[in-house]
Amino acid sequence: MITLALSKGRIFDDSLPLLKAAGIEVLEDPEKSRKLIIGTSRPDVRVVLVRATDVPTYVQYGGADLGVAGLDVLLEHEGAGLYRPLDLHIARCRMSVATHRDFDYAAAVKQGSRIRVATKYTQTARQHFAAKGVHVDLIKLYGSMELAPLTGLADAIVDLVSTGSTLKANHLVEVEKIMDISSRLVVNQAALKLKREPIRALIDAFARAVDAGRATRFAQAAS
Repeated sequence: MITLALSKGRIFDDSLPLLKAAGIEVLEDPEKSRKLIIGTSRPDVRVVLVRATDVPTYVQYGGADLGVAGLDVLLEHEGAGLYRPLDLHIARCRMSVATHRDFDYAAAVKQGSRIRVATKYTQTARQHFAAKGVHVDLIKLYGSMELAPLTGLADAIVDLVSTGSTLKANHLVEVEKIMDISSRLVVNQAALKLKREPIRALIDAFARAVDAGRATRFAQAAS
């Protein structure tokens, strides 16, 4: 049995075409079912539904053989025992610094001011600001990041940005992009040895689907 860890939402939805290309169809809609383990069209493959932040942990410790996790989650996890064979180019967004539109971020950084930054991505934020030589006090939050500058809790936030509409609605502006984010396929290294053939077949099928998708997007952009 091959166990694939996925999280509900965008990653799950964006993974479905890749699974279909590998000959796998999930038999139930997780939004309509309370099941946490879902069967597929292949009797030797099942899907477990976990929180996005827990996917690397399930894969690392063998609760799942492989999974799909965002680069943002993987950078914070820093766990051993994970093999990352593929960038799936799904659930794409960016990690950015944002502030209230009235805060002069560039001047604060230039003057060497110590700024307060709210984020759940503390590892990534710490490394980013350290590389720039910017002094920061990190405040860890888990939700409603946009509230931090509005209430005076923080001068800036580090968070994922897709369209930027949530920032705009809360009078925040994106002042610096840290990195582009997409989801990766992660594999348990022990499982790769013990179940090499079926897992390698899945990796290869995903790779072909990713390449086909990129070729289609390139052709569309060029037309």
